[in-house]
Parts: sequence; C-alpha cells; structure tokens
Amino acid sequence: MIKVIKEDITNLDVDIVVNAANKSLLGGGGVDGAIHRKAGRELLEECRTLGGCETGKAKMTNGYNMPCKKIIHTVGPIYSNKESDPVNLYNCYFNSMRLAWDYLNDNHLDKVSIAFPCISTGIYGYPKKEAAKIAIKAVKDSNYDNIDVYFVCFGDEDYQIYLDLLQ
Repeated sequence: MIKVIKEDITNLDVDIVVNAANKSLLGGGGVDGAIHRKAGRELLEECRTLGGCETGKAKMTNGYNMPCKKIIHTVGPIYSNKESDPVNLYNCYFNSMRLAWDYLNDNHLDKVSIAFPCISTGIYGYPKKEAAKIAIKAVKDSNYDNIDVYFVCFGDEDYQIYLDLLQ
C-alpha cells in the first residue's frame, strides 16, 4: 500500500519514520530539527554513536519520544544537477525500505508501516516533481509487499504532486 497524506510527520503513529538528515545525524533544520526536538535528547545521544551517514545511505535508531518505534535517518543529496543526484536520492528511499524490511524480519512481524518526508526538496533544493518521481520509483522497485508506505507532505504543493503522480 502506498498512500499520500498531508500531516506533521512527527505526530504519525507508524512503525518507522524516515528523517531527512544531514551527514552528522546530529539534528538540523526542517524535518530533521522537528524530529530531533520531538524525539528528545536520547535520540541525539544515540546518533552520536553512529559516526554520521553518507549521502544516499541510511541508519536506524529508536524513536524515543516520537509515536513511532524506529527512525531511519537518510542523507539526501544537495541538488547540483549532477548525474549522481538522482542516484543518491533513489538510494535514500531504497536503502530506507531495505532497513524497514530488515526490521520487519528481525522482529518476526507480518507488516510494518513507514512514513517518508519529501527528502532533499527543502533547503537542499531538489526540484519537487523530479524528487517525487524518484521517491515513488524507489519505493515501487523495492517491491516489499508487507511494508505500508506513507509519503508525508507538509505543504499543499508537495501533496498535489504526489497525488497526481500516483493516480
């Protein structure tokens, strides 16, 4: 199941929330800052033990004070119109789905839910429609039937783009 919703991702009652993090994983602006504020100091402490994260990669932590059980931190590309940009953005979504699949299997679950923000489209400047196409493709390519995916949009423009692309 793939669904588009317009919500504050920090309030969602899903198994896993994806954080559009920076390479340090120690918090920042936008979604990253909101998740760190809501999850609390324990998230920062756990992130300090992870040694950062490279662009396109993903790492998982506990959810702490968030409604979710786990947070997957992924580092999107800063848009530069290079050939590596779409590859790195695709990898953010695909690697996050792989971690969700590992979580499902490691915990012997039948199904998990994951919520993605619009990665790299804020201060990192990725064109929104192009980013949404990549996000949808990566999720569909991962082909994990027992993962319910929510594309969580904060604004009307992102919400409409995802709705149009998923029709």
